[in-house]
Order: sequence, then structure tokens, then C-alpha cells
Amino acid sequence: MKADFKMSQPSATSFFSSAATLRQPQITQYAREKSPSEIRNNSAWHIAPNLFQSFKYAWSGICYAFVTQRNFRIHTAMTATAISFGLFLHVNALGMAIVALTCALVMVLELLNTALESVVDLTVGQSYHELAKVAKDCAAGAVMISALAAVLVAGFIIAPPLFAMVFPV
Repeated sequence: MKADFKMSQPSATSFFSSAATLRQPQITQYAREKSPSEIRNNSAWHIAPNLFQSFKYAWSGICYAFVTQRNFRIHTAMTATAISFGLFLHVNALGMAIVALTCALVMVLELLNTALESVVDLTVGQSYHELAKVAKDCAAGAVMISALAAVLVAGFIIAPPLFAMVFPV
């Protein structure tokens, strides 16, 4: 997937070269002129000033993955289905916790896969590079292994009460 936004990045060399020429009195004057939040707001790196903003950034990433990644939507639907079945079948708390954590692992790996793909696309652009393919394929493979494990875990925990309900003895 190709990222469809551009980030403005100030040149690191220009920052460091100008910072290297500053003498101690200039550094303290520069620090008095600009607060840390003003310095952060002018850079490509945005550090959350408070906990609410951190959660807002995290939720933005989750929403981005949900809107742009078909597999993330599939994993979300399967997670909701597995948890709903578990609740309907009165699976014990330990079983529900295991199913929920396994499903969460799949979704976390899908988010990491999306992030890695975006960084690789940002780095290589429109060109093809074999190592970019390897990185993307390995991340996708990690998601696939975790998804298969989640299906097995959910099957082992949810199938027995489901079969007991469908085929009473």
C-alpha cells in the first residue's frame, strides 16, 4: 500500500550544523526564546503534550488501519464474532481472556504490519527493492501465523460448548 500523504522533514544536517555553531550564551538565549513545545511543534516529530493527546494519536492509527486495511477489518469482525460466541456460550473467564488476548495479538501484529509497510513504502517510493519485499512478506507472514493460532485457540475453547449446545447428549 502506498502512503498518500507527504511529511515535511527539516534536514537533520541543517539542524545539527546550525546547532553546532551555537555558543553557550546563544544556547541559553535560544532556550529562553522558544519553549520546548514551540520547538516540538516546528519539527516533523510531534510528541504528545499530554496523555489525552497520546490516546488520540493511537486511536488515529487504529482508525487509519480500519479504513485502509481490508485484513484489519476482517480481523476486527472475527474478533467480535469469537467474543460474541464466547459470551453467548458462557465460556469461563479464563477461556474468554485467552481468546481476547489471542485476537488482540493478531490485531496488534496487523497494526505493526501496516506501520512497517508504510515505512517501507516511504523509504523505497515507487521503486522495487528485494529487501523491501522480504520485509513486507515477513511481516505479513507473522500476521498469518498469529491468525492461524487464534483460530486454533478459539476453536479449542469455543468448539466444545458449541458442540454441546448443538448436539446435546
